Amino acid sequence: MLPARQAPRKPNFLVILADDMGFSDAGCYGSEIATPNLDQLAAGGLRFTQGYSTARCMPSRASILTGYYAQQVAVDQGGGRGPRPMPKWGRFLPQHLKPLGYRCYHSGKWQLQRTPPMSYAGFDHSYVVNDQDRHFWPRSLALDEKPLPPVKEEDGFYATKAIAEHAIGWLKGHSPAHPFCLYLAFTTPHFPLHALREDIARYEGKYSEGWDVVRERRWKRLRQLGIVNCELSALQPEYRPAWNFSDEDLRKRIGPGEVMRAVPWKELMPEQRSFQATKMAIHAAMISRVDTEIGRVLDQIRAMNALEDTFILFISDNGASSEQIIRGDGHDPAAPLGSGHSYLGLGSGWASAANSPFRLHKSWVHEGGISSPWIVHWPRGIQDRGKLRHNPAHFVDILPTVVELAGGSPRGLDGAPPLAGKSLVPALRKDGTVPHEYLFFHHLDNRALRVGDWKLVAAGAEGPWELYDLRKDRAESHNLAARQPAKVQEMVARWTRIEQEFERQSQT
Repeated sequence: MLPARQAPRKPNFLVILADDMGFSDAGCYGSEIATPNLDQLAAGGLRFTQGYSTARCMPSRASILTGYYAQQVAVDQGGGRGPRPMPKWGRFLPQHLKPLGYRCYHSGKWQLQRTPPMSYAGFDHSYVVNDQDRHFWPRSLALDEKPLPPVKEEDGFYATKAIAEHAIGWLKGHSPAHPFCLYLAFTTPHFPLHALREDIARYEGKYSEGWDVVRERRWKRLRQLGIVNCELSALQPEYRPAWNFSDEDLRKRIGPGEVMRAVPWKELMPEQRSFQATKMAIHAAMISRVDTEIGRVLDQIRAMNALEDTFILFISDNGASSEQIIRGDGHDPAAPLGSGHSYLGLGSGWASAANSPFRLHKSWVHEGGISSPWIVHWPRGIQDRGKLRHNPAHFVDILPTVVELAGGSPRGLDGAPPLAGKSLVPALRKDGTVPHEYLFFHHLDNRALRVGDWKLVAAGAEGPWELYDLRKDRAESHNLAARQPAKVQEMVARWTRIEQEFERQSQT
């Protein structure tokens, strides 16, 4: 008698999310920052060149975990509205995977406060770092939804390391009888710029050339890699978040080295250049540490003999941030930069370099705010290794992709609207593509709609609608709105209909 034919083993899933990491901040996306683990994943997998977020941390997480646009599940923050309770039909990724036999773990940032990770979203274990103002001694943490005592300054704690350590702990305790899904959500390189001294030392003096040189060099590398084919966008010093501290207040609290706008590097004074170069060194150090901790998690998966069967996705929740605010314990000008007693933001000059070659930053829905590095690695399932995928993709596509690979049906659960996202499984194959009817964006008063290669976008409530052909102009340098008024009118009407439909769904 022939032996019974066994069903193919379900893949494991590792979804890794960085916080405020720019499109070009990884080595495999053109950066000078050392990211050997991410580079190795890219070399053995795929890089998507047109992967999109929602421009901000909370709505991006909602889209990743639900498969819907944040506006559909009442986490939109559009038009000045804050998050509301999720509609009754809303479901999270574990609620799709656990009926398929999965064990689901979360470690790191959560930020969907009305929907706890275990009791509401269905994770089996969760470690949450709720304090976004202190990477060295956070005050608000929880383990399996039970509060942990605040970290003491002398504890030697660093959030990036702790997040990885708890993830490794979940994996060490995981039974091989079940496939796993691990959602690993780092809190870095989100401000404040806090990094370990040994990591900062790797980059001391590396950024004295300034952001103009760095962003141009990254742009050229991206073109050589085939990731972009556009020109380099212009610096836009007139754009800064409305909630940033005033220029006067920042100078008073931080000192004369601070710079509040993305002006040409040559216009800075020597003291400013030195101070700004150190800030970028800290940002780079934070990213290198994320990469190092990813390597530790990968080592654990290798120790489990599970790497071949693990689908790994690396993304960032939005573009690099130009926010310059001071919260938490404040900023001590006498403290070493990057230490827990300092409180610095990257600023728009370096954010423009981190998002090279695109326009603007986190919270805007121009390409710099919504374009994410997007690395897929899955040895058993990807044959076309080291290649690029130019197929547009959005965070809403992650859940249906994972569910299909897990053997489920990528559709909304009973009583829910159809999932907004599309499974990207065909795009994992050599010649597969996944067309989207549209990609929708609305954060605060920033609005956009992509249909094919056309992109309609507006910055702020008073900002006029702009129109771009992204096939030729992903840098959004040549506004075609005046030449194509009918196309603008058509896309504005469509954006409005979608917005109204999503608002209706969010209230059901």
